[in-house]
Amino acid sequence: MLEIKITPIFNNTQKQILDLILPIQQIEFNVPVTLEGQPDLLDIETHYHQAGGGFWGAWNNEELIGTIAMIYTGHHACAVRKMFVKKEYRGKETGAAQLLLDTLMNHCILKGITDIYLGTVDMLKAAHRFYEKNGFERLDSEQMPEYFPRMMGENVYYHLHLGSR
Repeated sequence: MLEIKITPIFNNTQKQILDLILPIQQIEFNVPVTLEGQPDLLDIETHYHQAGGGFWGAWNNEELIGTIAMIYTGHHACAVRKMFVKKEYRGKETGAAQLLLDTLMNHCILKGITDIYLGTVDMLKAAHRFYEKNGFERLDSEQMPEYFPRMMGENVYYHLHLGSR
């Protein structure tokens, strides 16, 4: 039976995080990204938790099936990072992605963060629909704030003002 639980995850989960994220990026979506290009994955605690952000995992029993992270950028804002769900757990049926996003948004509310930004790529149409269904508005690159940390390859941007939900 499917019983998804969301918990903060730390460096002691590094192997499971890499085993989830790298194949989705490299094999499933053919994104030319390596572990060396993502040093944040080698030290979750420094890059996310200690910097005022967070990193959460979705678990089905002992299996890590999804992740979401946020970087606090100042200005009562954050950037969403590392939103990945294993293929067989995607969609409304499991609700894993929604649970992850809800956890991040609730954390933002508790921390007084009012603006959530994210970047993605144009080929991830299902992700676009998911963010838009959750109230995110698509922005042009020039509309993104200067403090938003851009990632290589991103070409589609979204923003959610939490007061507008």
